[in-house]
Amino acid sequence: MNLPIPFINKMNHLLGEEGKLFLETYNEPKTSGLRINEQKITKEEWEQLNPFQLTPIPFVPNGYYYDESKDYPGKHPYHAAGLYYIQEPSAMFVAQNLGVQPGEKVLDLCAAPGGKSTQLATFLGPQGLLVANEIHPKRVKALSENIERFGLNNTLVTNETPERLAANFPGYFDKILVDAPCSGEGMFRKDPVAIEFWSEEHVNQCALQQKQILAHAIQMLKPGGILVYSTCTFSPEENEQTIDYVLKEYPEMKLINIQKEHGIQPGRPDWTSSHNKHLKLTARLWPHYVKGEGHFVAKLQKTDGPEYESQPFRSRLKKAQLKEYEQFVKENILQFEANQFYLQKQHLYSLPFDCPDFSKIKVIRPGLHLGEMKKNRFEPNHAFALHLKPAQVQHQIDLSTKSDEWVRYLRGETLPGEKDRGWILMTIDGYSIGWAKEAKGTLKNFYPKGLRWMS
Repeated sequence: MNLPIPFINKMNHLLGEEGKLFLETYNEPKTSGLRINEQKITKEEWEQLNPFQLTPIPFVPNGYYYDESKDYPGKHPYHAAGLYYIQEPSAMFVAQNLGVQPGEKVLDLCAAPGGKSTQLATFLGPQGLLVANEIHPKRVKALSENIERFGLNNTLVTNETPERLAANFPGYFDKILVDAPCSGEGMFRKDPVAIEFWSEEHVNQCALQQKQILAHAIQMLKPGGILVYSTCTFSPEENEQTIDYVLKEYPEMKLINIQKEHGIQPGRPDWTSSHNKHLKLTARLWPHYVKGEGHFVAKLQKTDGPEYESQPFRSRLKKAQLKEYEQFVKENILQFEANQFYLQKQHLYSLPFDCPDFSKIKVIRPGLHLGEMKKNRFEPNHAFALHLKPAQVQHQIDLSTKSDEWVRYLRGETLPGEKDRGWILMTIDGYSIGWAKEAKGTLKNFYPKGLRWMS
């Protein structure tokens, strides 16, 4: 791999004798992994169903390595059903260190494409709240799609600056994840384009931006709350030196130890001007110690500061506006209870439990998208299907991976039906994958056009 000479020199200087081992990892294939969605499938169920050659990731309880030359999990229908998320293995270590508990209010401040958000949301349960934010409009679309595929109903996807979020939610969140924009040195094997953007100047610009983002994140954290900061880069300027700056500028923030097993290394106080020994409490996932591309993780607690209670969202919907939806539920759903309803341009959502007022921020996905109010009828959304389980609906048709019907469904083809039952939840080996509508023995396909598989 054609690495920048200044980068090679810098890492050799920092790592000394280890430099050669570290740099040799760039000549090896990148590592690939998937993390199962335990909101949809248990680990035991997955290991019975698993069609791939997987190896457990020792530092991620529900994560697995796979070999890209042997398996293609992104092209399997279980991926379309949201049974797992394809994620770089060392990146999976980050979210679990936030220690999210059911029912908490959590912010993922730099969330796209959604790997860490989907992980956090599954920890929260139905009465928790995740605000998954992404500042870039193009990237927030991918984030929203991944939230949808995981079948989540506890998540607001927002497209805001950290400043505007901080103005609306000071002292509000129990837990905050800042997976900061960085120089991406841990992405070189996965995305060689990242090499072209690397320079010492870029590293310094990233470090400055990270400090600004952290300032707003700290403002939004409750006293007693936990903040996890991470990067996928190796430069001390963006890692130990950034955390050293936080500890100096924000005395209310203190470091908490991250458990280090399976080759995970402590941070390096000697790479800062202060040599603060507490920086050893941070964690480094180096590719020559851990099978992964590399990450830095720091965990901090806020010991003091004001707490803020956001105004709750108040629905202004009238019962008459829900008439078509309630008719759909009566005819097709056996068990489902929405939280508070929200109607946006005829699109109906179930907001997360205890949802705050979001009228002053830009929200892309306000909870679970139930469907669209059309003339005298309600049409369910794909997200609603992916949230439901077969036992919750009146009618279901299962497509086995042992036949080719699932391929036809994901291509958007019409399938043969049996009767005239109306809306049908389509499943793949028992897991929801989308809607179809049965009329006169034919299944009209409602798999979204933008997601359909190409022939």
